[in-house]
Amino acid sequence: MSTAANTTAAALKGGEWLIKESKAENTFIPEKFNEEQLMVKEMCASFLDAEVLPIIDRIDKLEPGLMPSLVEKAGEQGLLGTSIPEEFGGLGKDFITSTLVNEALGGGFSFSVAVAAHTGIGTLPILYFGTPEQKQQYITKLATGEWKGAYGLTEPNSGSDALGAKTTATLSADGKHYLLNGQKCWITNGGFADVYTVFAKVDGDKFTAFIVERGFEGFTQGVEEHKMGIKGSSTVQLYFQDCKVPVENVLGEIGRGHIIAFNILNIGRLKLCAAALGGAKRAITTSIEYAKTREQFKQPISNFGAIKEKLARMAIECWVAESSLYRTAKWIDDKEVELLNEGKPFNEALLGAAEEFAIECAMLKVHGSEMLDLIVDEGVQIHGGNGFSDEYIISKAYRDSRINRIYEGTNEINRLLTVDMVLKRAMKGKLDLMGPAMAVQKELMSIPDFGSGDEQAFEKEHKLVASFKKAILMTAGAAVQKLMMKIEQEQEILMNIADMAILTFNAESALLRAERLVQQKGEAACAYELDIVHTYLYDAADKINKAGKDAVNAFAEGDELRMMLLGLKRFTKAEPFNSKAAKRNIAEKLIAEGKYPL
Repeated sequence: MSTAANTTAAALKGGEWLIKESKAENTFIPEKFNEEQLMVKEMCASFLDAEVLPIIDRIDKLEPGLMPSLVEKAGEQGLLGTSIPEEFGGLGKDFITSTLVNEALGGGFSFSVAVAAHTGIGTLPILYFGTPEQKQQYITKLATGEWKGAYGLTEPNSGSDALGAKTTATLSADGKHYLLNGQKCWITNGGFADVYTVFAKVDGDKFTAFIVERGFEGFTQGVEEHKMGIKGSSTVQLYFQDCKVPVENVLGEIGRGHIIAFNILNIGRLKLCAAALGGAKRAITTSIEYAKTREQFKQPISNFGAIKEKLARMAIECWVAESSLYRTAKWIDDKEVELLNEGKPFNEALLGAAEEFAIECAMLKVHGSEMLDLIVDEGVQIHGGNGFSDEYIISKAYRDSRINRIYEGTNEINRLLTVDMVLKRAMKGKLDLMGPAMAVQKELMSIPDFGSGDEQAFEKEHKLVASFKKAILMTAGAAVQKLMMKIEQEQEILMNIADMAILTFNAESALLRAERLVQQKGEAACAYELDIVHTYLYDAADKINKAGKDAVNAFAEGDELRMMLLGLKRFTKAEPFNSKAAKRNIAEKLIAEGKYPL
């Protein structure tokens, strides 16, 4: 397990980055991966290059037995049991290492989906909520890939509203089995999994999880779905007709299935961002390689400013997502260690740590999926007509990416959750938003502080990020004050505020990473990273201003509206910046390297 060095004094609770200052020296950055972690990352990349990508077309055709055999091969190399304790056949590695595995395997298209489902929702419910006997029976086989896992939550009429499920579970007359009746849909790995975590209602209202094995009487599956993307990922419906599940296979407590479903989602959202990051890096490299070899007007298209702008934007979004992802992963890792040191069992420690940073996990899911969508979309554009052809792998990347904004909770749901969780923690006293929000209100009435003119390194950038936070506090505080309990119905306003938060968290994460790199290597060695950060901050200022204006225009009027619009203008005022030159520099580094360089 990892150690929580240098974090005790500066440890933040979930959501506290919004009201407290973070220091670069307390921020984990990807450049700090240890030697073992880098070896694991390289092993995953090699596995994709050797075992998966050469046969990607066969995988997409759902060749019988092919995907299960690849999952088994991954298991043989230890790639399925990274975070599973050694006593159950895993490697017992820390959270950052398991996140890195998700990233490094993320460029494997449908294979990545199968492995992520197996190691995440297919394994973790039993690992974290199972009895010792259940873990011994199932986890030891799941860790090696001997058995494959899947998860049955979604139903034809209950997606985001998971608790609206209609599948029922009734205790048999002899008390030895629960009889499941109903159906589940969109079940990843459903066509070949050996064991499923399935949710049903006992006595009509007690939402409960069950461990269901392939072969249980009364359990059948439908045909493979024909999908827009991730075509090689097995996706079927599951049918239960008096399916006999032994009472010993109840997972967790009767009526506490929602605890399992929602806790597992926190980890899944962060890991989805990691997989999207891995896919993004490969898509950027694919696009750079194409731009360097494709000639128009007697020169490579990589020479053209329009293409350089696209490549730079792709790299900026990718680097920023990576900064936010591993900043959060380290927070979860440290919190897990803290809880273990307090005597919590390993399952409660990681679930508690992930729940603490559920806000950040939701934001990562949104930005990671939308980052990948932008990158593959621009990748297709760089390829031109060829990007629309199945012969070029960027078209597969484009189709496969689209699902990420839908599963693990739609991006709309995750945006709403981001703000909802912050407000609920504030109401419970876990997050002191009132003090900082009142301070911002007071500042609005005062003369702006123009600074001393004698600024330290990164002082301007930190002031800008601090101002972004003020814009959020002002907008959210006024919205809550004005709308009170009706705010839940104002989803458009909540999503505006969520966008402000996501942009600010990303901006701060990227700034702290760049600052720490400059501390280590000097400014001259970090020109690429500084161009990324300055461009992102410059663009974020306008986006935060727009989201804030859209929100306040929806609920304020008169003098209050004018005051807040002036506040937004003050809090999102970025200095003039030549983003074209910065993007050119970024693109030229990418083109010189011939790949995504980090």
